Amino acid sequence: MLKVSVVSPEATLYEGDATSVVAPAFDGAVGILPSHAPMITVLGQGTLRVNGETPARFAVSGGFVQVVDDVVRVVTEQAKAV
Repeated sequence: MLKVSVVSPEATLYEGDATSVVAPAFDGAVGILPSHAPMITVLGQGTLRVNGETPARFAVSGGFVQVVDDVVRVVTEQAKAV
C-alpha cells in the first residue's frame, strides 16, 4: 500500500492510501506501485490518477513527484479535481 499526498499552493487535495498512482511526468506517464524504487521527477500537464479504496483524479500542471519507501508526494503548481 502507498501513502499518497497531493498538495497545491492552495490546499492539500488528497491524503490517504492507494494501490497505485499514475502521474503525468514531463516526458510521459509514470506508474507507481508499492515497492517502487526511490525517484523524483518533474510533473508535466495531464491527469494524475490515485487508485485505491477512494480513487481520485486531478488535472495537474507543473511541480514534482517524489517516491520514497512507499510514500508518494505530489507537489503541484496547479491542480483541480476532475
